[in-house]
Amino acid sequence: MREAAFVKQNKDKWVTFENALSNKTQIAPDVLSDLYIEITDHLSYAKTFYTGSNTEFYLNSLASQAHQQIYKTKREPKNRIISFWKTEFPSMFYHHQRELLIAFLVFSFFTAVGAFSAANEGDFVRSILGDGYVNMTLENIEKGDPMAVYKQMGEVNMFLGITINNIRVAIMAFAYGIMLGIGTLMVMMQNGIMLGSFQYFFYEKGLLWESMRTIWIHGTIEISVIIIAGCAGLVMANGMLFPGRDWNLLRGVSKTDSKLC
Repeated sequence: MREAAFVKQNKDKWVTFENALSNKTQIAPDVLSDLYIEITDHLSYAKTFYTGSNTEFYLNSLASQAHQQIYKTKREPKNRIISFWKTEFPSMFYHHQRELLIAFLVFSFFTAVGAFSAANEGDFVRSILGDGYVNMTLENIEKGDPMAVYKQMGEVNMFLGITINNIRVAIMAFAYGIMLGIGTLMVMMQNGIMLGSFQYFFYEKGLLWESMRTIWIHGTIEISVIIIAGCAGLVMANGMLFPGRDWNLLRGVSKTDSKLC
């Protein structure tokens, strides 16, 4: 194609893109993205067939301006942290209610499975919690202090141990979403069964209320974090399975707020 015909064919697109860069006109983010891709394609074509021409220089300048605006360091407002917790974080929960509900239901279901299995299979608790923990707890019950295991460590050591374990489980619940969500569901299943069998073990010994008083002081936050991390893992899996759906929401921004610069 001759250079003049090439320019005539694509000039309107270039002008539209240039006006968008200079904020003279407002166009939809998706259209702007498509134009940017076309501009870079046209630049490659011009470099191949019109080397050293004004067309090549013009398209190179246009593409450079776009690149600089896209990848420049964005200055965040001073109240960014406040706006995140006040608006963005709740908004993400609103847009991903389905994944959050699935994570909650899966965890709750397998908690019930753990309790049911512990009630109907004598060795189930030992297979889940381990012989060492079960035997130690039984000894503590005989001594009249069933929660002694939580008093043996110092407060700092216990805090660090619980925190590190919770972080590890939460990271696994999220990161295993890369396995198309199967890994996330497995983590939810494992921890749900463990919780159910653990609580039934104390219920069977007539210590359910005492165990709940001791453990659920921090357990409420722990379980909530695991479910939220599971939700995040399912969101990632959904983005991998359906990459075209709610792309801007998966990045934590709304489509109306998406801009080139």
